Amino acid sequence: MLFLRVQNYDFTGVFPEGDFRVIFMLCFDAKRPQVPDFDKFAPNQLKMSPKAPQNLSRRSFIRNISLASAVLLTGKVANLSAAEVFELRSKVKLRFVVASDSHYGQPNTLFDEMIEKMTGVVNQFHNSSKLDFCVINGDIIHDDKKFLEPAKQKLDALTMPYYVTRGNHDMVTPEHWQQVWNMPLNHDVTVNNTGIILGDTSDGKGGYVSPDLQWLESRLEAHKNKKQVLLFLHIPQAKWTKHAIDTPALFELIGRYSNIKAVFHGHEHDQDGVKMQGTIPFLFDSHIGGNWGTAYKGFRVVELLKDGTLITYMMNPVDKLNELKY
Repeated sequence: MLFLRVQNYDFTGVFPEGDFRVIFMLCFDAKRPQVPDFDKFAPNQLKMSPKAPQNLSRRSFIRNISLASAVLLTGKVANLSAAEVFELRSKVKLRFVVASDSHYGQPNTLFDEMIEKMTGVVNQFHNSSKLDFCVINGDIIHDDKKFLEPAKQKLDALTMPYYVTRGNHDMVTPEHWQQVWNMPLNHDVTVNNTGIILGDTSDGKGGYVSPDLQWLESRLEAHKNKKQVLLFLHIPQAKWTKHAIDTPALFELIGRYSNIKAVFHGHEHDQDGVKMQGTIPFLFDSHIGGNWGTAYKGFRVVELLKDGTLITYMMNPVDKLNELKY
């Protein structure tokens, strides 16, 4: 049986003009618990000098996360030391960011500042640790379709390729979506020989729906010879969370494809952890906008190593803008 614990660390000055807290998820075996006493460490023990270089040295990296652990997802879960995490970074095959729920246009929120903050800090991360792509996993806008094109203009500030999925608050037709993004609601791409499948879970009117399983099966078949496939769906498809739906047929389908490495959900602003279904992690990424959810606004970094290991953690920029926290 696996347990999950989340702990925050404050990384100040790692990137120019921005603070980051890294939320590492610690998973451990109940038979051999190895839980460090996180609370005994003073916050200033984990701060970097504001003059730290963009590209972290091994010494700086280890000094600043040696008291933490990262989650390692390989079909089983293991702990990593900071030194091991650093060494593995040289073996990264694919690195990307997934963020969700910007709710651009939501009344009484600072939606412009929130989305600009996200694109800015993701670009800063990209400058230090190259990203292959970014996924904005649904609820890009908040209901009103007039905000979709302005939201795209904001997201076009990202300096790496990015892909999008439709969420329940993205109340636009398939035709409008295609016109704005130049990609269909259901689409897939290949990046570094990894299958990236992005499915629609909205009816365009605010409702929650199951993905098109016939289409999904066709894409899983198309990617069945790849070593890894990653699946992005805005709405969770099991009642793990308050606002999810149940689609047992999805789990039956993906259970037939052993190369599915992970599934990523948005929607649940108050979730930033992982649910396990067999050996497949279903990962959440907090939120980058809106008016509810986790106390911080952040995004998830995922690193797929050459041996198929997947390492993931949340990034939380601390810099405040009024009530906003990243």
